[in-house]
Amino acid sequence: MEKLVECVPNFSEGRDQSKIDEIVDHMNTVSQVTVLDVDPGFDTNRTVVTLVGSTKAIAEAAFKGIKRAAEILDMSQHSGTHPRLGATDVCPFIPVSGVSDDECIELSKQVGKRVGDELDIPVYLYEKSAQSTERVKLPDIRKGEYEGLAEKLADPDWKPDFGPAELHVKGGATVMGCRDFLIAYNINLNTRDHRLATDIAFELREAGRSKRIPNPKSKNLLDGEIVRHEDGKPIKVAGLFKDIKAIGWYVDSFNRAQISINFNNYKVSTIHDVFDDACRLADERGVRVTGSELVGLIPLEAVLMAGKHYLKKQNRSPGVPVKDIVECAVQSLGLNDVTPFNPKEKIIDYAVKKEDRPLKSLVKTDFVEELSTDSPAPGGGSVSALAGSLRAALSSMVAALTHEKKEMLDSKPLMDSIGVEAQELKDRLEFLVDEDTEAFNTVMEANRLSETNDEEKELKKNALDKANKYAIDIPMETAQKCLRIIELAESLVEKGNPNSVSDAGVAAEVALAGLRGACMNVMINLPGVDDPSYCDAKRKEVDALIQKGESLHKTVFEKTMAIIKG
Repeated sequence: MEKLVECVPNFSEGRDQSKIDEIVDHMNTVSQVTVLDVDPGFDTNRTVVTLVGSTKAIAEAAFKGIKRAAEILDMSQHSGTHPRLGATDVCPFIPVSGVSDDECIELSKQVGKRVGDELDIPVYLYEKSAQSTERVKLPDIRKGEYEGLAEKLADPDWKPDFGPAELHVKGGATVMGCRDFLIAYNINLNTRDHRLATDIAFELREAGRSKRIPNPKSKNLLDGEIVRHEDGKPIKVAGLFKDIKAIGWYVDSFNRAQISINFNNYKVSTIHDVFDDACRLADERGVRVTGSELVGLIPLEAVLMAGKHYLKKQNRSPGVPVKDIVECAVQSLGLNDVTPFNPKEKIIDYAVKKEDRPLKSLVKTDFVEELSTDSPAPGGGSVSALAGSLRAALSSMVAALTHEKKEMLDSKPLMDSIGVEAQELKDRLEFLVDEDTEAFNTVMEANRLSETNDEEKELKKNALDKANKYAIDIPMETAQKCLRIIELAESLVEKGNPNSVSDAGVAAEVALAGLRGACMNVMINLPGVDDPSYCDAKRKEVDALIQKGESLHKTVFEKTMAIIKG
């Protein structure tokens, strides 16, 4: 998956549309960033903006938004019903795909430091980025709001994590940090009785319900008498799923009851598990789940988790293209039940603008024409990555053909595993086609930096060092993944469909070429790095990859030819 981060800055302006537009426009100038939603509130005098992009792009867009808000908004004149601390009140970073919590925590610290250093705005870290337990929860940091900020900053216990401990009159202070992605999701029932939806919601949610003595005349637990402690407080029964909030309600426009659910951590409690249990609980109460709907957007990872879950239940191979996994999830969850589900609009990874990754779309059309021109990029690194994607696809094909053969049932689990991994390798290597060219362009940009004085020379030196290491990391990853494909090819030759043994052998042949080609690209970029120990380590890694790849390739080739010759 591409590395994507969601950022949801809350700006203390919800009434002047021109100012809102100006802030959003400044963020939208950053390439590889997509503004998904702008939600202003008049009474709250606050606007919530949702944007998604790469870590580097999101960092730049967030800073631009914070900077412009501090320039055109004035917190000393602000009023609204929503609690607030600054012009950019809160700025959370949320991992969407291919990004860890640790990376988003580091991202929040980098942006926070830049805001503090360059804008003189106090910054507090919260949620997963918090440096102390007292600063985890937003309301604790926000207590006293803007009007009490000067007093808070004077308290040593409330020294900001970044920036000066002094009031920024116009900008106030900003709270920043990493938090989990929240998915808003509704499950639909074939009833108008909202009490049945509430009953099921209480079973699902982490907070659970009050313990009750069942009413023999009703299947609805809400009709039972509450069991209480001696002090009169209800005895609580925990719900089935952690990090889940849920309620039941009736939706007049749909003429049905819904279970409304918030997933605070979809990796801990998955959508498909909650949906399956909702179906079971509904059946126990004599009603049926007719489908579900998403409110807002969802990460691709969550959809793929569901799709693979239902593919497994259907005894189908998970080693299929991503679009097929998504379609399985959409159909199994009934996401088209009340409103159309368009993956390009509802899945965050697909909603992000793609014009900044042109080569991925050229692979099957104009890539060869572009490659044949005098442009230095795309070049050998992109070709190695493209070849890797093709050989991974070939491995997936052999695994799928083996999976379908009834006489090879013993190999089915292994083929499932290879098929899934081959699809992941294919997608990542296809992504690296563009990434290698991006790395080359980064080196070129660093080379064009001015060096008229000592400070500029140092900045250029550091930029070149970082860019060249980036240009080394990409082909190194390509080489490593090519080696893995040769390893998969050996398993496919030994245990795959005999009729496809030549395809497995071809995968190994192309993989070795890709491995060697990628290693060449590593080596040619090493002179640009002024770090002998780093360069020596990379040369040793290249030598080891080539040696292992050539040895394994020879084994695969000999086994392939032996089977073909009979």
